[in-house]
Amino acid sequence: MLLHLRISVPVDRTAAVLDLIDDCPGVAHLAVLPGGSLRPAGDLFLVDVARESADALLTGLRRLHVDTDGGIAMEAVDAAVSRRAEEAERLAPGDGADAVVWEQVVRNTDTDAALSVSYLAFLTIATLLAAVAIVNDSAVLLIGAMVLGPEFGPLAAVAVAVVHRRRLLARRAVTALAVGFAVAIAVTTVAVLAARGLDWFGPELLAEARPATGFITQPDRWSVVVAVLAGVAGVLSLTSARSGALVGVFISVTTVPAAADMAVAVALGGGTEFREAATQLGINLVGILVAALLTLLVQRALWHRVPAAVPRLQRVGRTRA
Repeated sequence: MLLHLRISVPVDRTAAVLDLIDDCPGVAHLAVLPGGSLRPAGDLFLVDVARESADALLTGLRRLHVDTDGGIAMEAVDAAVSRRAEEAERLAPGDGADAVVWEQVVRNTDTDAALSVSYLAFLTIATLLAAVAIVNDSAVLLIGAMVLGPEFGPLAAVAVAVVHRRRLLARRAVTALAVGFAVAIAVTTVAVLAARGLDWFGPELLAEARPATGFITQPDRWSVVVAVLAGVAGVLSLTSARSGALVGVFISVTTVPAAADMAVAVALGGGTEFREAATQLGINLVGILVAALLTLLVQRALWHRVPAAVPRLQRVGRTRA
């Protein structure tokens, strides 16, 4: 499992970066194009590195201030047919599936924490869909709303921001969560009021039995268990490059359905239902956040204990222009 790095290096740090790469056991391929970077000006490095060694290499590059005076871009390598790639992955410490590239995690969560129009649209549509599911007591529609909701991104961003002490990221993520749910609940409340005005349903809906969606207003110990497990699984999927597991996380939590039920309760005058749905929402948000934070702390502690003293690859002879 390799990452491809494209690094723009100021000329005065080319030798230091070459030494840094030589000392990295997980580097499989290296190409240096003198003067290949025009903006910013410098030499262009093309590096394929095992995921297990990528974080240490990025840390070294940042210590050389390559990220400020030059630039670093990274992308996953889907497949590498190379004996040196196999050797690099063998020599790199740890396992690629467990490796955490912290800079990649921070950048990804920073993107997910943005209070964008698309984020508001997805969260609002998901909440509206969940409200329809509650009205019709449809488990299928409720699952669709869970999958569509984008709220896990800002939650993960808050946890990452706390671990890495990124105050700006934390503020952006909290703002995205607060504003996002406020807008989604407000729009859904207006929609439910409009449907009530059309006489599609009335307050009697709150008293009806809802076997498929009634769990939303029945928070209990299992709500905490599910939220914690979802938080752990969600963070692991983000940090270990197993993003497909996020779909399962979205389906398991009831944040969006709880927000939708709050809107339905406001529109139909159900104070008790509102409090129960709000409790469910709070349990899920807090449970996911605490679990995500603890998972990140454990990952950082364990990954820092991976031995650094491992054999390095044989240095490749190079000519300097």
